[in-house]
Amino acid sequence: MKKVSLMAWIGRGVLLLLTLFVVWNLWMLLHIVAWRWINPSDTAFMNAQLERLQAEDPAAQLEFEWVDYNKISPNLKRALVASEDAKFLDHEGFDWEGMQTAWEKNIKKGRIVAGGSTISQQLAKNLFLSGSRNPLRKVEEAILTVMIETLWDKRRIFEVYLNVIEWGNGVFGAQAAAQHYYKTSAARLSVGQSAKLASMVTNPRYFDKNRQDRRLLRKTGIIRRRMAYADIP
Repeated sequence: MKKVSLMAWIGRGVLLLLTLFVVWNLWMLLHIVAWRWINPSDTAFMNAQLERLQAEDPAAQLEFEWVDYNKISPNLKRALVASEDAKFLDHEGFDWEGMQTAWEKNIKKGRIVAGGSTISQQLAKNLFLSGSRNPLRKVEEAILTVMIETLWDKRRIFEVYLNVIEWGNGVFGAQAAAQHYYKTSAARLSVGQSAKLASMVTNPRYFDKNRQDRRLLRKTGIIRRRMAYADIP
């Protein structure tokens, strides 16, 4: 009798977890549908960073200003595709070849040195998820990536990405980054400025404080040479 009761409770627990999982994903799906037309005012990652900043300074605020896709320099768009996701227009959310290459690099180095995440995957993570690296989060990231790729076109994916990506300590989006680093607008970013901003994406808070880092400058040069071959929406 006790065994039957225990199995029943386990079954109820599993059913509850599955129900919560479905409800959670439906909640996110509704947001993704709405964000086809409505611009998100914040993201899970932005909220986490604001909480971190306000723990040190309660008056702290993020630097963030939404700008439409056609008001962002093509230079920055090409630089980001060249840096983060050269096959952005061709894949459906996942660059399997890039992921395999990243895996091989990490195995060779014995630590994580490459991610292999596409622009769509990065966006899914930033919009909804924490910064943890646990396997369940990666599964959720994959589900969200499929939703985003199914419901949005590439231009919308890239527009939202350009506006919510982290570019420094409390700095989010192309417009805020252009003002923070160059005192200009996102529309006026030059080739060199765009290449440098794209090279900062992997570690923006560090490069915010170390803007002449040799690795940063070297990567800027590489991205600048690749930009001419980058296809954008």
